[in-house]
Amino acid sequence: MARSDSQGQAGGATQTLEEQPQIQAEPKPPYPQQKLNKPGLEAEMEQQPRWRAPKYKAAGKLEGKVALVTGGDSGIGRAVAYLYAREGADVAIVHLPQEQRDADETRRAIEEEGRRCLDLPGDLTDPQFCRDAVERTVRELGRLDVLVSNAAWQNRKASLEEISDEEWHRTFRTNVDAYFHLSKAAVKHMQPGSAIIATSSEVGLMGEKALLDYGATKGAINAFTKSLAQQLAEKGIRVNAVAPGPVWTPLNPADQGTTPEKIEKFGAKQPMKRAAQPEEIAPAYVFLASDADSSYVTGIVLQEMGGLTTGG
Repeated sequence: MARSDSQGQAGGATQTLEEQPQIQAEPKPPYPQQKLNKPGLEAEMEQQPRWRAPKYKAAGKLEGKVALVTGGDSGIGRAVAYLYAREGADVAIVHLPQEQRDADETRRAIEEEGRRCLDLPGDLTDPQFCRDAVERTVRELGRLDVLVSNAAWQNRKASLEEISDEEWHRTFRTNVDAYFHLSKAAVKHMQPGSAIIATSSEVGLMGEKALLDYGATKGAINAFTKSLAQQLAEKGIRVNAVAPGPVWTPLNPADQGTTPEKIEKFGAKQPMKRAAQPEEIAPAYVFLASDADSSYVTGIVLQEMGGLTTGG
């Protein structure tokens, strides 16, 4: 990890990493030059993502609630599921069967907080699995108050010609179709005060030449979010999205179109000169899930992009 244990300040004083503001204490490039096989396991990353958010202060904002988080085994999804548990929610996590090792770690962390964790391995490209995941959550955890559609598929391609029909459809089935099927299944179980939250991306707002299919799905997520928010407002169900910039998760080292050299510099082009850690992104999902905190917030795409800004 390319950072020191202390940092000089005016007057000669130093701070340990624990004492530094979080904006300065998080890891910066260079990161390990590592590639992962799909789908990418967090347990195999040389530099582990930071997701436990030790500076975050829970306040019982989701006490008695139930959340369903897709991609909850690792990355942003793990950090969100864990903070939801710290806020008092029971959590169902969806992941691919190949990601069981990571999912077990997330489940242990949730249960350490005294909350229940429902483990739901399966493939979100299957509409029936999406419906079953919602129904099992309601049946086994008793209700559903928060849906987080977070799981994603991504592979960079140098040109349009390199994107096969199969790759295009898989990216859309994972990133957009699953969001549709999950939302459709969840709404009928949700009471006023419930929330649906999707994970978008800066790529969905600004584009990225190497991520044509992924970027298109994130743009679709933004439009679906804004439209669904208008439709569900009268039911008292809020719908929002979070658009992160680069985040240190297994998604990018497992991207088949990137290189170890690019991973080493991941996030360096942001104004903050680094990638985000999942623990920095997850509190926004708490804000958007909490009726007490964001009751008048619906239809937004909340940007967490390390200093980049856009009017989109």
